Amino acid sequence: MDIEVVGDVNIVRLPARVDTTSAKDVEGELDGLLDGGARKLVADFDDNEYVSSAGLRVFLAVLKFLEKNDGRIVLCGMKPFVADVFEISGFSELFEIVETREEALGLYG
Repeated sequence: MDIEVVGDVNIVRLPARVDTTSAKDVEGELDGLLDGGARKLVADFDDNEYVSSAGLRVFLAVLKFLEKNDGRIVLCGMKPFVADVFEISGFSELFEIVETREEALGLYG
């Protein structure tokens, strides 16, 4: 997982799969950012092909933490299958989801 910082926004480029095997690693990386004080996140799904329920739980935990701590996460770059997973699970109603990284960064002003 690559992490890029633009201003005060942390952009996290997700791996090809966020499933039961990789969810712990993704969670650890995101928790490290949050523990380090990051409150503005962009999750870039451009390289991602698959998210399981374990992956969805990771994102939900991050969202809840950020909502309680004056933070925000924006998701971008989802392929149709991944977008469908978020839609079917109802997560598309919980998260801000945009097409591109540029759009996501633009939401932070």
